[in-house]
Amino acid sequence: MPSRDQFFPATGMPDPDWWRALWPSPRDVLRKLGIKEGDVVADLCCGDGYFTSALAELTGAETFAVDLDPNQLAAAQSRGIRERITWLLGDAREIDVLMPEPVDVVLMANTFHGVPEPTELSGAVARALVPDGRFIIVNWHARPREETPVLEKPRGPATGLRLSPVALEGLVAPAGFTQEDVIELPPYHYGTVFRKSRDRP
Repeated sequence: MPSRDQFFPATGMPDPDWWRALWPSPRDVLRKLGIKEGDVVADLCCGDGYFTSALAELTGAETFAVDLDPNQLAAAQSRGIRERITWLLGDAREIDVLMPEPVDVVLMANTFHGVPEPTELSGAVARALVPDGRFIIVNWHARPREETPVLEKPRGPATGLRLSPVALEGLVAPAGFTQEDVIELPPYHYGTVFRKSRDRP
């Protein structure tokens, strides 16, 4: 079991009840983000797998679920389907080493705000992607935490950790990505689609 200081700060898994309150249909969220049938996807920092089974069902392709916490991976394995999902225990910053093959999409939902070296992690993601692959990041909007209640309580990371789409682009683009789209995910989130630059190895 990793020590607590190995985890990204402020990225603990929330109560599943309020994930369902925010997004009752994870598959619909994934469709909005442009994930489609046939995409091979890595669910990076998958946590308890709220999106993992939906990814495998939507794409019909191999899905990789990556997390540092074995307890979270075990929880994810108990949720929904297991077919076509490969479970990988390891550090997100080593995704390029962990992946047995390049993928079309890396999805990272609600954890990027806690990454200690975000541009370095983005570089590892670029190396894990096929040419022209996509890095899709779901973030809380940069609003005060008290303005993002779920089930009547403030939720999400501390206000100071939240990133605007512009700030996010400034951290990811230097690793070899171009921002393609920013997609609203009401009530409090957005998804940013980054495309791996064609000259990136």
